[in-house]
Amino acid sequence: MASNLPPSQRVVVTGLGAIASIGHDVDTFWSNLLAGKSGIDRVTQFDPTNFTCQIGAEVRDWNIENHWDPKEARRNDRYTHFGMAAAKQAFKDAGLDMAGEDADRVGVVIGSGIGGMSTYETQLKRLIEGGPRKVSPFTIPSLIGNMCSGLFAIEIGARGPNFGLVSACATATHCIGESMHMIRRGDADIMIAGGAEASITPFGYASFCSMKAMSTRNDAPQQASRPFDKGRDGFIMGEGAGILVLESLAHAQARGARIYCELAGYAASCDAHHITMPDPEGKGLAAAMTRAIASAGIATTDIDYINAHGTSTPYNDKFETLAIKKVFGDHARKLAVSSTKSMTGHLLGAAGGIEAVISVKTIQTGKLAPTINLTDPDPECDLDYVPNVAREATVKTVLSNNLGFGGQNAAAVFRAV
Repeated sequence: MASNLPPSQRVVVTGLGAIASIGHDVDTFWSNLLAGKSGIDRVTQFDPTNFTCQIGAEVRDWNIENHWDPKEARRNDRYTHFGMAAAKQAFKDAGLDMAGEDADRVGVVIGSGIGGMSTYETQLKRLIEGGPRKVSPFTIPSLIGNMCSGLFAIEIGARGPNFGLVSACATATHCIGESMHMIRRGDADIMIAGGAEASITPFGYASFCSMKAMSTRNDAPQQASRPFDKGRDGFIMGEGAGILVLESLAHAQARGARIYCELAGYAASCDAHHITMPDPEGKGLAAAMTRAIASAGIATTDIDYINAHGTSTPYNDKFETLAIKKVFGDHARKLAVSSTKSMTGHLLGAAGGIEAVISVKTIQTGKLAPTINLTDPDPECDLDYVPNVAREATVKTVLSNNLGFGGQNAAAVFRAV
């Protein structure tokens, strides 16, 4: 059990980085989240007029050249821009200096559910309109989903474990959890982990709209993402990145690092049911939550708050609620649960990263971010979803859930040290 592990195998969070529609740094992001501010509006990156969903949670007033070398930035996709900027934030927040570290024991695992969607569209158009010679030589490095990990390692000189995981909307939580395991195994002392996504593109929207997965509440963008509400009609796509710096407790203490909390548990599971619809009995997610809690060495009654996947889709919210009841029994009624996607939109592969940042900040501040737009609760979604207004609470342990297409589930447990 994690609580009995030696300091060399306990994993703590020492740095945070966030880029989202409601803030380009952790402090701004957190302040706007607690204020119930929505980052959703009409899409500006392309003309959405002919799309059934015309709204999204875009990162606006953004210039990657304020965060990264302009030449390098031009060679890479927008998803990598977000990941690099958030990783730089987290690394700085952790107070790390590679000059004092063994580079072979510093790793990076930053994933993306979709990767360089914009690059793919742009370069395919060049091929069709101008022939093969018009395609950029940087196309493949720009669009593949592991590139953010590789580029950030190059940036800081980290030679430890390095790759990118892909599990749709569970990607970032899997990256964070597997990084925890690498530290516990002794493969690294420090891991920079999370997810980045930038799929607000014509092809991205056309694909999800064709599935009828996105909200069509185009006349009221900031009210469109409404998890657990009876009137929900689909998710709203967001973009950005969420990154954590993880270290062994022994390493963090030896260098005198500020410790936010412990990443105490993690688990992954599969529904083995359907490629897009969650298991209607919530069995897969329930298994992930149960195993994550067990791996943390705690009881279900020790969980104070759940940051839900809460996508604002008819199936997800109902089945996630069912899974929570299945795992927690009577304690489910005492839990605070909220879906911050009501404000950030759904960051797909980056969702678990930004929601891990939220989980850590919840423990640090004792404040619960709300589920906004919850005005007419679905009778089948009958838990305490912290409706509409943030709340102060004593929070020592947080569970964060994420589900992905393919039936892939991930759950992480964060605990006060």
